Parts: sequence; structure tokens; C-alpha cells
Amino acid sequence: MKAVTQVLNELAANAFEKCGYSSELGAVTVSDRLDLCQFQCNGAFAGAKLYKKAPFMIAEDVAKVLDENDIFEKVEVCRPGFINMTLKDEYLLKIASEIENDENTGVEKSEKPETIVIDYGGPNVAKPLHIGHLRSAIIGESLKRLARACGHKVIGDVHLGDWGLQIGLVIAELSERHPEWRCFAEDFSAENDSVEPLNADTLNEVYPFASAKSKQDEQFKAKAQRITYELQNRKPGYIALWKEILRVSVADLKSNYEKLNVDFDLWYGESDSDEYVDELIKVLTEKNLLRESDGAMVVDVEKPDDKAPMPPVIVKKSDNSNIYATTDLATIIQRQKDFAPDRIWYVVDKRQSLHFEQVFRCAKKAELVPESTELSLLGFGTMNGSDGKPYKTRDGGVMRLSDLIETVTNAALEKINTSAFVNGDEKVELARKIGIAAIKFGDLINHRTKDYIFDIDKFLSFEGKTGTYLLYTISRINSILAKAGVSEADAPKFEGIYSESERELLLKLVLTSETFKKALEDKAPNYICENAYQIAASFSSFYSANRIIDEQDAKKRSSWLSLVMLTRKVLLKHLDVLGIEPVENM
Repeated sequence: MKAVTQVLNELAANAFEKCGYSSELGAVTVSDRLDLCQFQCNGAFAGAKLYKKAPFMIAEDVAKVLDENDIFEKVEVCRPGFINMTLKDEYLLKIASEIENDENTGVEKSEKPETIVIDYGGPNVAKPLHIGHLRSAIIGESLKRLARACGHKVIGDVHLGDWGLQIGLVIAELSERHPEWRCFAEDFSAENDSVEPLNADTLNEVYPFASAKSKQDEQFKAKAQRITYELQNRKPGYIALWKEILRVSVADLKSNYEKLNVDFDLWYGESDSDEYVDELIKVLTEKNLLRESDGAMVVDVEKPDDKAPMPPVIVKKSDNSNIYATTDLATIIQRQKDFAPDRIWYVVDKRQSLHFEQVFRCAKKAELVPESTELSLLGFGTMNGSDGKPYKTRDGGVMRLSDLIETVTNAALEKINTSAFVNGDEKVELARKIGIAAIKFGDLINHRTKDYIFDIDKFLSFEGKTGTYLLYTISRINSILAKAGVSEADAPKFEGIYSESERELLLKLVLTSETFKKALEDKAPNYICENAYQIAASFSSFYSANRIIDEQDAKKRSSWLSLVMLTRKVLLKHLDVLGIEPVENM
């Protein structure tokens, strides 16, 4: 269904055109002064410059035509040339009923659906997820869900780090601990020999040990680098061990992402792009873009109008090994072949902006994708502790993501332990949902580019802009509907609007589509968080002002219960896009 502002834009455009003015002047926006009007059009000001006519005169011409439409309660002109519009209650209720019956909850789908690949997550195998992986996962998941809600085809790719030095370090350390393993023998046969089984605990211990060791032992570091090179050149024993590392790691990663309600369509890694590296080098060579620099092969990506130095992108190191830029460029070739996407978004720490700018420039220069394809870094800031620095454990280490989830879940459990609405068996699951909602909303309410302070007590509050408050609102609505004996099967109908509080709530609900559109345009889920909070707060005001269940007037009661049900549906849509699971009671 069409968004309200889309309908109003079309009406205003037609009105301007009918009066002899450009239809492009008919842009309608939501008013920020609801005490004056609901919508506003300021096109008369631009029209005054074009047609050498007072804006008030243009606005009056257009307002007369607009007022002929029976959807308006009032259309008036305010000097010097604002066109203020207020919709009839009947029209608001008509839209509300359409949203209630719309499978997409009134969110307008794009007339020109696009194919979007979102690269988010980005964990390295053989390493546990830590809080540094949190923002990429939940921001990327929300953007994926948002774009799908708006009608686009979206492919989410975790893009594992599974082909670099970290694997070489793990294999090198395992070879020193277990030199007797067949995978380290020169005559290893993939057909006849097997690999020793590994587990996540072993890998989570081996990698940090090997990483620290490589910083102190140059000989070990060189060994790991040699093993990485031999792995990338398909040495059979290393490939077999790598597959076992990958099997264990991916299972562990999926388990942890599942706790965050995050899932990926593709579990590809850097290794999947390896077969496209030769094609990359061929393209760069044929286009005369490669040059030698200190033994490495690089591509110049500097532009004449650059205001800061832009170093060349290294495609092959001096030892002929691949680096991140190599696999990122090869991955772009792969994605173009597999999906021919209109857009590729990378949800990555904004501190990697230079790397991605180099990669994007190289990809466009080499014509790996059409010029029209959008390559965007959706950079994000850091999650900080109370000291304003990146969040650490008490001993100064980087906290594992599983530990963070456990910490917040336990804090939520303490908060609901006295709840009379939830029995003991359900409390742990409820605490998990509340904890995850607190983490995700506490992150997503901030614009993704901003740093923010992680504050458990604040995020778990039942008041203010928190995921807990949204879950509590849903729980309250469920309680109202249960007491009123209302179900989806016998849903009440809208009969009218009886107070200003319900009119304001209704307007917020019918404007949901505009919020989703704005959030997608800016690639910013914080708009969804803010709108969900505003709806919940408006619902609270409406609920406080009216005795819904005890209302004796049948029409009033029916309309109010309809509004309650619509509020729940719209809030659930917001929560779904944010990747937050609702609760029944709390």
C-alpha cells in the first residue's frame, strides 16, 4: 500500500500543476507542530522565485485545489506561504484499517526492487566472537531486515576470515604440539588419511597463544607465514586440517549468532574468493593497472582532486601472497557473477575506511562492477565503557560475546525475579530475551557512526528509550487484550476517534512507512528505534487517558481495542526489523 505522504505528494503535485506551476513543487512533509497541522507543503517559496509571484498567492491557489479532496479536514495557508494540511479522522481510520489488513503492516515496498549484498559479521575462524563483533552483526542484521521489509532482494554474507595468517598461526602451533598428526606428514593423502577432531575450546585457546607467541618468536612467526602460503597453495595436509578448523569454528559461530537472533544467507569466507584471484590479476594486467613497488604488485587509486594522500592498493605482497585487498577485490568479482547486485554494503568499523576506499576505487577503475553499482562502507563507531574507551573486561581484556550475553541475561534475571506474571521455568528464557533486547536496542538507538557508552542498568530500565520498555509495552498490550477477551479471529473494528491522545497515536502508526523509508535511505536503524519508542510513549499516554476495558460505550470500546491491536502489530514490525524477539508477559 502507498505511504500517506506519497498520496499527499501526488495530490499536491497535481494541485500545483493544475494551477499552472511545476508539479515538482508539491513535496509534502510531516509537520513538527501537530498543534497547528499534521502535514505541510512549502513549495510556494521555491515557486515564488520561479514565477516571480508572492508565495502567499501561489499557496492560496494550490490550497483551493487541495481543499476539493474529501480526505482533508482542513487546508489553510499561513503567511508567508506555508500550506498546512490536516486529514479527516475518517481517512486516518481508513488507512489504519488498511494497515491492519496489510501483510507488510503498511510499509510501502519499492516500485523498483534492487538486489543488495550486505557484508557483515566478518569474524575470523578459530577465534571466539568478542564484543568487537557485536555492532557489525546487529547493525547488518537490522539493515538486511529493513531492506527486505521495503521490498528489496537482500543477501547477507558473514564473510569469514578463514584464509589468512590467523589460520597459519593455529596450524603452526598445532604442528608443534602434535607433530605426529598425519596432516603434517609430507606424504599425507586426503583419500587415505584422516584428521584429528578438534573442538571450539581447543581452538579458542590455541589462537591467542599462537598470536602472542608470534610477537615474541620471529622463527615461529616465519613458520606461520610459510604455512599460510602453503595453505593458500593447497598443500593437502593443511587443507584437510583447515577444513576441520572451519567445521568446528562455523558451528560455534552459528551458535553464538543465534543467541543474538542474527543469521546469514551465505557463510562464505575469504577462501571462497580464492578461485577468482587469477581472474582479478588477469583483469588488472590487461587494463595496465598493475605496477611493481618494492617487490609488491600495486594499483594506483589516487585521484587529481584528492585533498589527502591516497596510497596505492597492494594486490600482491612481495612474497606473492594475498592480503585483504586481494580477497576483497576477488569477492567483488564473485558477487558480481553470482548476484549482479545493484548495491554492495560493507558493515565494518569506520576505522577501516581507507582500506575500503582503496578497494572501491580499484574495483571501479578495473570495471569489476558496472559504474552504477553502489559500493558503500557503512562504518560504525565503538562500544565504550564508562571511561569512554572501548569496552573491556575488569582485567583489561576483550570480553567474549558469549560472556557479555551471559552478564546481561543474569542482570535481567535479577530484575524480573520478583515478577508475579512469570513462573520459574520461564524466567531464564524471558531474561535472555530481555537481555538481548537491551543489548540490541541500546546499540541501535544510536546512529551507527557514533560511539556510545554501554550501560547495563540504563539499557535494562523499564522507562525511557530502551528495548526493555518496548517489551514491557508489548506485554501490557497483551494483558489488555487478554482481559478484554479479544483475539485476532474476532478483532474489533474502528468506529471513530474520541480523543486527541488516540488521534496522535493513530497518526504515528500510519506514518510508519515514512520512517522505514527514511531509515533505509540513510541506512540508519536508529530511526526505527526512535519511532518504536515514540509509538510506545504515545500508547502509554493514550492508555493512561482512557479506561479501555471498562468503557461502556460499545463503539468507543471497539475503536480503542482496535487501536490497541494495531499498535501491537506495528510495534512487532519494528521489533522484527531490529531483530528483537517479543515477549508474552513480563
